[in-house]
Amino acid sequence: MNANLLLRIAIAIILLTHSVFGMFNNGINDFGNLFLNQIGFAPYGVFLAWSIKLSHVVAAILLLANKYIKLAGFVTIFILIMGIVLVHFQEGWFVVCGGRNGAEYNFLLIIVLLVIMYPNGIIKKQKSNS
Repeated sequence: MNANLLLRIAIAIILLTHSVFGMFNNGINDFGNLFLNQIGFAPYGVFLAWSIKLSHVVAAILLLANKYIKLAGFVTIFILIMGIVLVHFQEGWFVVCGGRNGAEYNFLLIIVLLVIMYPNGIIKKQKSNS
């Protein structure tokens, strides 16, 4: 079994549930119209919201298939960072208890994606020739 299979499954489930339910309860359109358009992305808020959520679905499928992991990770990390900047930063760090809607959850997802993308570490040690 691949060492990070469980992490890939967990992130895929999170990305899918965060996306698919919004496709059926008007959540994506609301996010586009009621948030993104209001903070300066009009008239592209709905398009942008759908692009974000569809990228999550594609990333989840790629993670489950263990294909194009770095591409899926980079795109998702960019979206998560923008989520921190545009949505979560103003709410603080904590998702619950010490606050509401904070950045800690996105931070954890970013770190897990980095571990999946670079299972042997980001910086590779050079071999000694001595």
